[in-house]
Amino acid sequence: MDLLSVIRRWHFRQGIPIREIRRRTGLSRNTIRKYLRDDAVEPTFKVPKRPSKLDQFAEKLTTWLRVESGKSRKQKRTAKQLHADLVKLGFEGSYGRVAAFARAWKAERQYEKQTSGRGTFVPLIFQPGEAFQFDWSEDYALLNGRPVKLQVAHTKLSHSRAFITRAYLLQTHEMLFDALTQAFRVLGGVPQRGIFDNMK
Repeated sequence: MDLLSVIRRWHFRQGIPIREIRRRTGLSRNTIRKYLRDDAVEPTFKVPKRPSKLDQFAEKLTTWLRVESGKSRKQKRTAKQLHADLVKLGFEGSYGRVAAFARAWKAERQYEKQTSGRGTFVPLIFQPGEAFQFDWSEDYALLNGRPVKLQVAHTKLSHSRAFITRAYLLQTHEMLFDALTQAFRVLGGVPQRGIFDNMK
């Protein structure tokens, strides 16, 4: 994509001829003309589907990965161990291919968990007054010439993103209740629910 924008800049802004662009990039003149003529933002390449040495072992490896995913971290076989076990069954491919397959399988399982309803997610779209978010952070301020660590309460409306922050010396229940009381007073009401980040 960067090369495409460079080619267009050279030709349309700097007036560099196609022959010179061909010399600089090593691309054919037809390819350069195509990139200059098309409205495509980036070139697309068709990757052909090639048979892999792993194809006949894919089902076996998938089964192993499913079994391993139910074990504790210390009991799981590594990708190197899985590769060695496949070699015993006649696999002649590289470790890298097995590791790539395992990574793709894990990524797909993670995606399924996030989209199947079994995973955990936080909605990013809220109705007005539906929810607020609350969290603490730490910061420093100079008080009487000395740096003092402050506990900063952040209260934010999830829909409008309007927020208020208040600083306290401690992070106690009393400070939490005061921060919420003052936030709801300033923001003009109390949302239906609150989203708190890792609070005891």
